Order: sequence, then structure tokens, then C-alpha cells
Amino acid sequence: MTDNKLPCLDLLEVTPDILRGLMTELTEEDKRWKPAPDRYSIAEVLAHLSHCEGDLYRVRLDRFMAESRPEFKPDNAQNYFDLYRNADPQKAFEHFEEQRENNIQFLRKLPASAGERLALHYQNGEITLSHLLNEMALHDLGHIRQIAELVRARKYKASAGPMAVSYNLKP
Repeated sequence: MTDNKLPCLDLLEVTPDILRGLMTELTEEDKRWKPAPDRYSIAEVLAHLSHCEGDLYRVRLDRFMAESRPEFKPDNAQNYFDLYRNADPQKAFEHFEEQRENNIQFLRKLPASAGERLALHYQNGEITLSHLLNEMALHDLGHIRQIAELVRARKYKASAGPMAVSYNLKP
């Protein structure tokens, strides 16, 4: 590891380990369970993470470094729901993990000054590479929380017996 001051790299690096830990006792059925028709399953969240890592974040990282002030269109995950619906959770997770490892290796080689590189986001205005890395951390943490709530609701609440009544889960 190089002495790099780009933000969030340590958190971004451990996200796959956190997710793996949350899923240690889940069956395939657990990973595909949806709390409601309009809510995501763990499998769909994993497919979303995989898609974002390669088709959104990596493209933006490369453009930040190759172009002077690249322009980014807003992303809309809802446009890809059909892609996520039938995804294999194990393959999606492995793909996400591989892409994240590649992205971290790429980012760790960059100088700290790369964090100040600018881009124009059509929805959010001028952003830096550091802004993007912090947004990636926000994105990861939101989906870690989402998967944790799905695991709690699917795997552990019913087995907590009478103690489960004090938990108001919203997976």
C-alpha cells in the first residue's frame, strides 16, 4: 500500500468483507427473499453494487484521470431493475468484489493531488474525484445497512421468539 491521502479507500476496500460477513448464514432463498414486491432482495442489491462498480464508478474514475473536466450524466438505478431482478447473487457478489479490488488498486497508485481533479456532473454541478470517492462510501454504507436489515428481517427476527416484538424492522 502506498502512502495515499485519497479519502475513503480503506472503507471502500473492506466493503466486500463486510458484505461477506453479513451473508455468512444465508441460503440462496434468503438472498432472493423480498420483503415486498417493490423492495429489493439481497441478490438485487448485490447486482446493483456490481453494476455500479464497473459500469458507473470505474468509467468515472478512468474519465477523471484521462480527461480534463469530464462531464457526467446522472445515473438512475431504476433503469436497470430488470437487469438486477434475475441476477445470481453469488456471481454478482464475486463480480463486485473483483471490480472493487481492481478499483482500489488503481486508486492507491494515484497521488493525493488526484482528489482535486474536477468534473461536471449534470445534476450536481462541479465535483472532484474526492467527492466521488465520498459518494461511493455513502453508497456502500447505505447498501450495507440495507442488506443488514434484510438479513435481520429474513434470518433472525422470527427465531428471536418473544424478544423479536421490540424490533421494528424496515427492510
